Amino acid sequence: MLVDGYGREVDYLRVSVTERCNFRCQYCMPEKPFSWVPKENLLSYEDLFKFIKVAIDEGVKKVRITGGEPLLREGLENFVRMIAEYKDDIDLALTTNAYLLPKAAQKLADAGLKRINVSLDSLIPEVAQKIAQKDVLATVLKGIQAADDAGLKIKVNCVPMQGVNDSELCDILDYCKERNYPVRFIEFMENDHALSGAKGYTSIQIQNIIKAKYKFEKLERTGSSPSQDYKTEDGYVFGIIEPHKDDFCATCNRIRLTASGVLIPCLYFEDSQSIKEAIQNNQIDKAAAILKDVLANKPEKNKWSEDTETSARAFYETGG
Repeated sequence: MLVDGYGREVDYLRVSVTERCNFRCQYCMPEKPFSWVPKENLLSYEDLFKFIKVAIDEGVKKVRITGGEPLLREGLENFVRMIAEYKDDIDLALTTNAYLLPKAAQKLADAGLKRINVSLDSLIPEVAQKIAQKDVLATVLKGIQAADDAGLKIKVNCVPMQGVNDSELCDILDYCKERNYPVRFIEFMENDHALSGAKGYTSIQIQNIIKAKYKFEKLERTGSSPSQDYKTEDGYVFGIIEPHKDDFCATCNRIRLTASGVLIPCLYFEDSQSIKEAIQNNQIDKAAAILKDVLANKPEKNKWSEDTETSARAFYETGG
């Protein structure tokens, strides 16, 4: 069992396989040039897998593959298969913008992927293009359908932004409700790489927008999910992720590994340690020791609850 310095069990590993992305979303990295990360800066799938085996053997039960956009890295289905075959009951998931899913969904499902989280911030083509700086919506919707056809469980993430997609929250909820996809609205996490002046909505503001169409009740928070869930009168459950309240930090069970081998204990802070050299030199015990040291120094909570605080963390390196 992996336990951090505050007694929280850590059983969830998020693994970024690339920092590259084919979108330039306003809330993430709108000004970053489209560029290739040299392969020598990245851990191979085989080296990433070495560390994942350590984490699973120490008690990790859930592995999520992230990016950037993970489907940009060639042969991802082979990496998925490595993990699935090592432990067939691992909760194996992927976070994606869905743009490349039309051709990839079935291969990923066949390799052992169980679930995907898809970013869907608008159902209006022009708004989706404004957010991503690319004409993406039609292909994204095809990707979601391809994942559904392949039997993957689907969850949708949406970041409400003031003056951008705020009029669509009920429409996005309806889209997900009709297809039985859970949706989670995510408070914008202020960061140095987002569009200057970008503003999101608080949980209360999001609830007030949804109240215009739906009556719902707040559900008791359970487990270590970062989502505060709500249930509509007809039983549909949606969630809101509220980093500005940081309630979920008390049960945080997550740790992150970047594609370049950096272990990150908290999404907000820049504190980290690298396992790259240890893994590449097959010093597995050393990598395991670094993991435990990182956990021992995992922060108690983020600082988004402090009004003036902005994270310097580049989310495209950590996958959120």
